[in-house]
Amino acid sequence: MSINHYENFPVASWLCPPQLRAPIAAIYHFARCADDLADEGEASVGQRHADLQAYRRDLDAVAAGHAPSPRWQASVFRPLSMALTAHQLPVPLLKDLLDAFEQDLDQQQYQDRTELLDYCRRSAHPIGRLLLHLYGISDPLALQHSDAICTSLQLINFWQDLSRDLSRGRVYVPQIDLARHGLTTEDLLHGRDTAVTRQLVGDLCGWAEQLMRRGAPLVHQLPGRAGWELRLVVQGGLRILAKIRAMHFATLQHRPAIHALDLPGMLLRAALMHVAREARR
Repeated sequence: MSINHYENFPVASWLCPPQLRAPIAAIYHFARCADDLADEGEASVGQRHADLQAYRRDLDAVAAGHAPSPRWQASVFRPLSMALTAHQLPVPLLKDLLDAFEQDLDQQQYQDRTELLDYCRRSAHPIGRLLLHLYGISDPLALQHSDAICTSLQLINFWQDLSRDLSRGRVYVPQIDLARHGLTTEDLLHGRDTAVTRQLVGDLCGWAEQLMRRGAPLVHQLPGRAGWELRLVVQGGLRILAKIRAMHFATLQHRPAIHALDLPGMLLRAALMHVAREARR
């Protein structure tokens, strides 16, 4: 949960099965590089679109067994090509991520939660589904749980990063939620931290927490170390929500983050998830 560029992605940590660290790292670097093309630096929107389209062509090339362009070959597409060959990664999921990054260049507002969830279907769901593919898990309930966790992580990142996204003109808060609280887009863009905006953020965090708890049973379907890593991912998301709650939902002014001191408590809560499961057996 401490990745600078592509947060909420479970990187190949020491908990991950060693044989899967390389493909997970390859997926991570693919996503992070695309995210940087969409967000980092001073490039124009047109140049960002061109870069992402070139990136997509390189993905098509390696998926077809051809050489990509030299630009990202060593850092991204050589390891990704190895992962595609060794694990038959579903290429449409990788393309969904690129669709989401391109959408960020053109769409700055969302009318309602359904529209935002459709964005998450492409920006968040592929991550969990790619990992489940690597773990050999494909049953529908597991996929539903994974989608709920990944959407929750995406939403938590939005509410955690309100000030950063708003500085780019991106308003992920659905317009219908703004209207329900008597707020406008301009209220957020001007960074007006009020009791009403904090109430709005509180409601949005409650939505994210419901999704996280809905998906949490997935931790019991993943074997061994993978299940423990997912427990920490879930607890990391819940920890961010707890920090937002402790600061009275003032994320228009401050951005909470996870630090090393949070890890012992996260480990304890992850262990309690395992104990509770064993007690129910």
